[in-house]
Amino acid sequence: MSVAAVAGPVSPFELTEDQRAIQQTAREFATEQLAPHAIEWDQAKHFPVEALRAAGQLGIGGIYVDESVGGSGLSRFDSVLIFEALAAGDPSIAAYISIHNMCAGMIDRFGTAEQRAHWLPGLCSMERLASYCLTEPGAGSDAAALETRAVRDGDDYLLTGVKQFISGGGTSDVYVVMARTGEPGAKGISTFIVEGDAEGLSFGANEKKMGWNAQPTRQVIFDGVRVPAGQRLGDEGIGFRIAMTGLDGGRLSIAACSLGGAQTALDKSLAYVRERSAFGAKLSEFQVLQFKLADMATELEAARLLLWRAAWALDVKDPAATRLCAMAKRLATDAGFAVANEALQIHGGYGYLAEYGLEKIVRDLRVHQILEGTNEIMRLIISRGLLAA
Repeated sequence: MSVAAVAGPVSPFELTEDQRAIQQTAREFATEQLAPHAIEWDQAKHFPVEALRAAGQLGIGGIYVDESVGGSGLSRFDSVLIFEALAAGDPSIAAYISIHNMCAGMIDRFGTAEQRAHWLPGLCSMERLASYCLTEPGAGSDAAALETRAVRDGDDYLLTGVKQFISGGGTSDVYVVMARTGEPGAKGISTFIVEGDAEGLSFGANEKKMGWNAQPTRQVIFDGVRVPAGQRLGDEGIGFRIAMTGLDGGRLSIAACSLGGAQTALDKSLAYVRERSAFGAKLSEFQVLQFKLADMATELEAARLLLWRAAWALDVKDPAATRLCAMAKRLATDAGFAVANEALQIHGGYGYLAEYGLEKIVRDLRVHQILEGTNEIMRLIISRGLLAA
């Protein structure tokens, strides 16, 4: 079935029938289309564009984009169910799909009617892929210090600068770019939609990374790229707010991806201890392993409940939503990596072998503690929210 718009949950602890169907659709897609190829894609550094387009056919390319422009019209709560299910098959591809959705969601929320009609149908079907361009070589966590400039030239802007660590760089068709149009700091930043084949746009080498090998990561280089003023997203000077609004949802999505990958690691561990014997007994009979598994499951469940709480808060525009999204991102990504790492330890030497898939999950989940705002930045956001209350 295709995902479709539904209402929110009946309670924080119970999914609706439609939400369970959405979750099951994403699980089946991950099981059939992602999991069987995940190790191969990782080792070959293969970006599975056809699998992404298949996801688009299920409505997963524009999860929370309005239905009038080809989206699925779902909530943020629904989206975290989908991303956790996708990441159970391959965290790297699930994470790219989350970034693509973040870009589509920003265009849907801040774009004009003409922009939405022009860009969103192709993005929602994933016939066109999108990348988010905020981070720079000298402006990572300090995003308001970015130096890429957009200078007005008649009816156009000329963009010059370099973006760093861009998922999908060199492959995506659309780049949502934050660039400086005015004064230093956050108030001088605007947002632009840039075509992937624009003259003056080039890309660095595909980075050699610890994980996320199934999606390309490159510098995106702007050398006087001419962008029509009609491709500016929102008014001049509100780009930082647009970027941060996108990141609230992006943090939920990457948290969900951590839970999905870690849940697969836990499931593999449960199967392993049931089958493997040592010292004349099944590993499942050893209390030390029972306690490890109990702690792993508890940490994931706690993180999942906080993630659901934060997603609900973002849907209802709770004033505490930004702080809750930061909390959920911090807890879920830390817990996800810790659980995956513990699962590798439980598997011993087998966990270190690529064919078992554990070492890939560990490598993929490690970066989740860094991107969409490092977990140290999450602590700053949380503490500032608490102290300002």
